[in-house]
Amino acid sequence: MVLDAAKANSQKSPQDENRPVEEATPDPAARQALEELCKIYWYPLYAFARRQGETPDAAMDATQAFFADLLEKSWIDRADPAQGRFRSFLVTVFRRFLSDQRKRAAAIKRGGGVKTFSIDAASAEERYQMEPADTGNPSDAFERHWAIALLDRVYVRLAEENAEKGREDQFKILKKYLTSADAPSYAEAARQLEISEGNVKVSVHRLRQRFRELLTEEVAQTVESAADVPSEMNSLLDALCRTG
Repeated sequence: MVLDAAKANSQKSPQDENRPVEEATPDPAARQALEELCKIYWYPLYAFARRQGETPDAAMDATQAFFADLLEKSWIDRADPAQGRFRSFLVTVFRRFLSDQRKRAAAIKRGGGVKTFSIDAASAEERYQMEPADTGNPSDAFERHWAIALLDRVYVRLAEENAEKGREDQFKILKKYLTSADAPSYAEAARQLEISEGNVKVSVHRLRQRFRELLTEEVAQTVESAADVPSEMNSLLDALCRTG
């Protein structure tokens, strides 16, 4: 689990305890865990900061600095799944982080001396600008972005698995059945893939089943136990169904 790996490796060495944050040397495994967390969750936090009124540069700086501090200051050790989902913990701590930055009235210098992860600032803001303008609750938007990030992660994993099995072309056609958006008829898919309609139905069934398995795995990383997965999935579905 990504969260477990991050927490397990977030402890500094005695030498690091006496160093400034920018000189800390996190364990390589902790760095890898941080990068994994960033790849999945950086945009929901960036968008949350923008909806809180931060400029594009300030939002980007805050997101990068936050993920650095998350491990380097062992904040992630405070995450208690029994007291709430990890996404709730993350946005709560990030909100406080933004507030502290404003109170200190100190601009975060990009990078801050700590090389954490690579974010394409231009594409991030372009993505944000493509979202519908609204005055809704930033927390609701964060929930939506979180759910979308999870689904994107699942799609990537599913695509990689199919590519490894030499089914990349098949996946490009059958993935449309996962969302029912613009999905061709089974007969048309069979024609394109040059297989029987029955084989198409079987392949779609297996693809959906694997999608659910991967989604369950991703969600399970952010809750206390497998028993919490169904309720978390329902919450994510609700977030996707809510308008901005």
